[in-house]
Amino acid sequence: MNFFERQAQARRNTTRLVVLFALAVVGIVVAVDLGVLLVFGSDPALLAVSTLLALGVIGIGSMYRTASLSGGGDSVALQMGGVPVPEDTTDVQLRRLRNVVEEMSIASGVPVPRVYVLEHEPGINAFAAGYSPSDAVIAVTRGALDRLNRDELQGVIAHEYSHILNGDMRLNIRLVGVLFGILMLGLIGRKILQHGAAVRGRNAMPLLVAALLALVVGYVGLFFGRMIKAGVSRSREVLADASAVQFTRQTTGLAGALKKIAGLHDGSRLTARAEAEEVSHMLFGDGTGLSGLFATHPPILERIRALEPGFRPEGLEQLKAQWLARPPNGLEEDLRLGLAAPADHGPLPAHGADIDLTPPMVSAQVADPDEEDYRRADAIVAGLPGQLRAMASLREGAMPLLLGLLLAPDDEVADLQRSEIVARLGVGVAAEARRLRDGPLASLHPMLRLPLASLAFPTLRLRPRPELATFLDTVHAVVHADGRVSLFEYCLGRLLEVQLREALDPSRYARFGRRKPGNVRQEFATLLAVVAQAGHPRDPDAARRAYLAGMQRVLPRDHLPYAPPAEGVLALDAVWEPLDALDPLAKQVAVEAITDAISHDGKVTVAEAELLRTICGVFHCPLPPMLEHA
Repeated sequence: MNFFERQAQARRNTTRLVVLFALAVVGIVVAVDLGVLLVFGSDPALLAVSTLLALGVIGIGSMYRTASLSGGGDSVALQMGGVPVPEDTTDVQLRRLRNVVEEMSIASGVPVPRVYVLEHEPGINAFAAGYSPSDAVIAVTRGALDRLNRDELQGVIAHEYSHILNGDMRLNIRLVGVLFGILMLGLIGRKILQHGAAVRGRNAMPLLVAALLALVVGYVGLFFGRMIKAGVSRSREVLADASAVQFTRQTTGLAGALKKIAGLHDGSRLTARAEAEEVSHMLFGDGTGLSGLFATHPPILERIRALEPGFRPEGLEQLKAQWLARPPNGLEEDLRLGLAAPADHGPLPAHGADIDLTPPMVSAQVADPDEEDYRRADAIVAGLPGQLRAMASLREGAMPLLLGLLLAPDDEVADLQRSEIVARLGVGVAAEARRLRDGPLASLHPMLRLPLASLAFPTLRLRPRPELATFLDTVHAVVHADGRVSLFEYCLGRLLEVQLREALDPSRYARFGRRKPGNVRQEFATLLAVVAQAGHPRDPDAARRAYLAGMQRVLPRDHLPYAPPAEGVLALDAVWEPLDALDPLAKQVAVEAITDAISHDGKVTVAEAELLRTICGVFHCPLPPMLEHA
């Protein structure tokens, strides 16, 4: 399956979750009514009250827990005891972790997530959480940092990125909220029994009987909850392992991490058992020790053998004995294996180099990075000027850096943009943005602009919400300063807006679209006309051919004439929301249509490829850098 098919599958899984939840609720209500029937007799009024109470408790519990997670991935990480990893950390282990995460993000085309460490967890585990890539977090245990070498850590992080790219996170976080409601009756019963000794008198017995009944029904809810998690999670873990291998193009790292989980005493278990139970379906490894029908992960040996078919249990026993005598140390292994040595980075392609690509090739690569993309990401990170990388990690540097990327090369337009920045953020930010535009950003390679914005994103998210709202308003004003903005600058500004708005209110924007191309004909015509005109500003005939090539791909039976809007790129303000609401498989056709319009003349420059990546980012279809060798 490609990205679009996996997104469609994730949407079906969401529907499946709703059905399973409804069946679980029915089972719990029936259990409550049977208990009331056995204890209090067949009183219809009492049965009706018990049914309504059960439904009310489940509904309120689910809504409460879901609301508590409205902050997205950060909420989950903090509730698990996660400690944020600073963007400018100098700690060797934390820097290694951040480097791996940043390279993965650049290779896959998604914003760099927030990174957390579960400091008090000696086991080897990790999870990704959030509603969308814009609010995603990656959390790893202290045991993973201490015990895994760089290749193994890379394999674990690649596994978690699979969950980010496949839409699994959205389902996982909703699953936490839904299942809490199922468990609410049991939690209430347990609390009443714990404090029941303080209850005296004639009214104590009915209360304790009701609490005991709730506790018994709670075990019914626990059974259903564990079954739902196991059914939803197990197959996705197998897919995530396979995706991680495709991403890193080597099995030794991921297999090595799994072997250490199987061979070390702490394994992947979490010491915070209650929290581990709640998020067990999110974890890289089994965090609770459940097996059989309730297991959220395939058996560890089965996962290892899928990566190394010749591996035998005897080999694991040898590793256990070796690690019992001397536990593994990840940093020492890096040095011994040469993993800490700097990589040999190849040069970035020339600005005007042509890239060979086709629409099916592009749609196949959306959110499906491989080892070559990871190598390119390594080269891109190495190509970023040190001054700009430092600015991206500084709290006071991210805003002027991103605004500097949006400033027009024309000084007259830049003066208008400066006025908008001064009015909202002050003279200092405006001056620094202009200095960066005229200095290190002036010669920045086109392939480095999106990665630089991605690196600045987690730093920007640390700012208070009012400041981010002001920054969003500033970005919009800068992009629209005079209505004569290039398509790339416009799309980059739009991408920043989309990602920041989703990070500010993640649960609001978590959705799968359902529209079909036939319902957004005019929006497609507008987008393709703007793309075609931007690619051929002085050749209307070539622009018309590019437009028709894209329309033929997405709406072959419709005949909408080429009519570039008078307002130019600003006409796109009205098309993003309807087009982003397309069904996942319809989005695949949309991406291919845009690619057809850009590549109709058989040539795609590096700058055009970066424009394509930016548009795909606005559509939530992350595209790795450098689609093919130039």
